[in-house]
Amino acid sequence: MTRRHVPWLLLALLVLIQICYPLTTGVTRARLTVATVVLGYLLSVGHALLTRGARTAAALVAVATGGGFAIEALGVATGFPFGSYDYSGELGPKLAGVPLIIPLAWTWMAWPAWLAAVRLTTPAGRLTTSAGRMPGTASTTGRMPGTLTPAGHVGRVALATVGLAGWDLFLDPQMVAEGYWVWRDATPALPGLPGIPVSNYLGWLLFAVLLMSALRPLAGPAVAVTDSRDDPMFALYLWTYFSSVLAHAVFLRLPASALWGAVGMAVVAVPLAVTLLRARRRPADRPAPRRRGVDTPA
Repeated sequence: MTRRHVPWLLLALLVLIQICYPLTTGVTRARLTVATVVLGYLLSVGHALLTRGARTAAALVAVATGGGFAIEALGVATGFPFGSYDYSGELGPKLAGVPLIIPLAWTWMAWPAWLAAVRLTTPAGRLTTSAGRMPGTASTTGRMPGTLTPAGHVGRVALATVGLAGWDLFLDPQMVAEGYWVWRDATPALPGLPGIPVSNYLGWLLFAVLLMSALRPLAGPAVAVTDSRDDPMFALYLWTYFSSVLAHAVFLRLPASALWGAVGMAVVAVPLAVTLLRARRRPADRPAPRRRGVDTPA
């Protein structure tokens, strides 16, 4: 097995566990939830390490795992920025009132959301080649792959923010329905999603934009481009989207969150799916893996 196969193997195991989730109840379902988060965390951090090195993996852990724990601890203690809520004991050990798997969940989906945004905001004419640059581009545009105008970078961060926060339109209704956490004051709520205040989704947007804004400077230029090694992360994002719509609509009997989540995550998932399908039809436009040992320009 090569390094390129490891993320695909972890993704396959993750998909298998998630398929089993709606077929279980009670303690078994809670344990599958924990196993899913841990496996998703290993998948995202492992992919970051294998494809971009220790700096990127460390930055991802710092901003998503460390930041995720900090914002959750703040939320449990003060009610800011999500609203007042409490976690049950079903998700395992807690620290400062926060189950230890919760920061892992932030990390699990933050990485594919970022890479999806990078893929969608990289002009087709500036996709990287196997050498990490598009021949001839620098002399005509003055830019190398991975660099954006300030406005372009803001758009990338905004898209990544929505890509991550949109996932919570599936996540929170599902976890609240299972009793894994409860809101003390759940008003006002989105239509069809009682038990979860609107402030929760605004809090997700706030932390997601802080996370995505910090990731690029800390992780370095390697996270500003994508290539074929990122296919497992794109598959993870799209699997999460389409499987969540199906699971909520059919198996979990949560039709409102199926609709809200389908609309929210579609902002990134649908364009990503279309972009990847078009790239498969035009292999010349598909970003190739960069060779090891070749620096990617900032």
